[in-house]
Amino acid sequence: MEMFRDPEEQHFEDKSQHGGRLRSFQHERGNWATYVYLPYEPEDGFLELLDELRVCAAARGITLTRAEEFHISLSQTVILRHHWIQPFVQSLRSALATCRGFLCQADKLKVYSNQEKTRTFLGMEISTGHTQLLEVVKRVDKVMEEFSLSTYYEEPSFHLSLAWCVGDFIETLQHACLAELQSLVDGHEDGPFQIRLKCKELRCKTGNKCFLFPIQ
Repeated sequence: MEMFRDPEEQHFEDKSQHGGRLRSFQHERGNWATYVYLPYEPEDGFLELLDELRVCAAARGITLTRAEEFHISLSQTVILRHHWIQPFVQSLRSALATCRGFLCQADKLKVYSNQEKTRTFLGMEISTGHTQLLEVVKRVDKVMEEFSLSTYYEEPSFHLSLAWCVGDFIETLQHACLAELQSLVDGHEDGPFQIRLKCKELRCKTGNKCFLFPIQ
C-alpha cells in the first residue's frame, strides 16, 4: 500500500504563531496529521493544581505552557492522505467496536520530550489501567499496520501531558524541581491528587476533523 508519493506544495509556517513549536514532519497539502487518544475532561481542582505546578516551575526558571487539551495518546502521530481518512476511520471503528470501558488513574509526575527533543512535557503517568490501555493500543496498531503506518512504542509510558515548553529541559526539570512539583500533588488540600479517567469514548483526530468511538 503506497500512500506517500506525489508530494505536493510545501507549506512553511511562522513559528511565532505556534509558541515557537517546530513541526516534527514536513507539512504538505493533502497530508493530515492523525492520532488516536483517550480524552480527559478536567475535574474540580485539576486546573488549579496545574497552575500551582506552573508557578513553582517558573520560580526555578522554567516557563511551562498549559496543554490546550488533556488526553492519553494511544498512537503515534502519523500522516494520512486525505482519501485514506474514511477507510482508516472505518477500520478503526471496526477494531474498537468490542472494547469495554475501564478506569485509569494517575498520580505521579514524569518528564517527557518529543523524539526530536524540541519540546519538553510535564506529564502524569498512568498507574491504574495500563493493561487495558495496552489492549486498546494493540487494536489500534493492527489498523496502523493495515495502512503501513507506524505503530505505537513497544513499551509505552501512558500519561497525560499537563504542560510543555520549547526546547530540551528534561534534565533541568528532573533535577531542579520535579520533587517539589510532586510534593504539591501529594500535599493537595483534599489529600494526594489523583486523576481519575473513565474510558467511555476514544477519539481519532485527523487534521481538523475529530471522530468519536463510544466504548461499551
